[in-house]
Amino acid sequence: MQSVGKKGFKNGTMRNMDSSIFFKVRINTLIPGKPVTFDLYVRVGQQNIMYLRNGDYLTKEKVSHLSLKDSGSHFYVRQSDRKSYRDYLHEQLNSDQFTAFQKAQILRESSLTIMEELFENPDVSVALENSRPLVKEFVELMDSEPTAMAHLISLSGHDFYTYNHSLDVAIYSLGLADTLGFNKKELEEMGLGALFHDIGKRQVSLDILTKKGPLTDEEWAQMQRHPQCGLIILNDQNVSDAVKAACFEHHESFAGNGYPQQLSAAEIHPFGRIVAITDTYDAMTTQRSYNVPLNPVDAVTMMKEKLAGRYDPEMLKAMYSVLFKLKAA
Repeated sequence: MQSVGKKGFKNGTMRNMDSSIFFKVRINTLIPGKPVTFDLYVRVGQQNIMYLRNGDYLTKEKVSHLSLKDSGSHFYVRQSDRKSYRDYLHEQLNSDQFTAFQKAQILRESSLTIMEELFENPDVSVALENSRPLVKEFVELMDSEPTAMAHLISLSGHDFYTYNHSLDVAIYSLGLADTLGFNKKELEEMGLGALFHDIGKRQVSLDILTKKGPLTDEEWAQMQRHPQCGLIILNDQNVSDAVKAACFEHHESFAGNGYPQQLSAAEIHPFGRIVAITDTYDAMTTQRSYNVPLNPVDAVTMMKEKLAGRYDPEMLKAMYSVLFKLKAA
């Protein structure tokens, strides 16, 4: 086994350990009483030890007990079993045994570990490949369960970390794009673009990303380069121009005074305009060290009244419909 090397995001928890052999899973994505179709390992010290064999299962009490202690860094599955794990989850998401809320919980929990890979894996193409099925699951769940998006929104994180933030922005973006009438293919591209909108932050200093308090001018200048860094990364991947636009243009302003290109109005790709809204909304409604989060309606109202001009007014108006889904959940 390789030793654990600390670097990167979220207070230095980024790890390269065994990434070519194992991937992380959360214990509460396992269904009590249902045999698993893969071997499950638990991390003990510097080793992954067999915990549950293919064909075995956990009781409801055991899953609940382990979930209380699971930080997301305890349980692993071999990369060779990734498809089996994915198929296992897909079966649950298409089962009549679970409510829409339970399906939303399963999907969100399984998504968090994939989001961690997105920023940790040195090979972006691997993260991209693993993200595509995830986005399809989101879109399919939205299509099959009308209330699923409301539940996914209600489960969004309350702490602002790069992983949580990118996932929540993707969920909000899918909700907004769905409200605006995007078709299934467009929704899949929208979800992918939103997941990768901050991929350029891989090139930003960890000290800046985790700094408590406002940035200095020099630090802010480095932070403002993340759209360009993201575009450089995505230019080497097999993604559409729309996905690249979500990354490169989400800090443009509808009034033309954003960055990095000072585009305005219709010059900004629709994906860029959507992520501009959902990115700001998530930042305003989640807890960070230097701000008090706003409630959803107050956040959108502030964006509409005090930040007028930054956002597409019709899209911002549609954001209220997304909030109605949140209230319903």
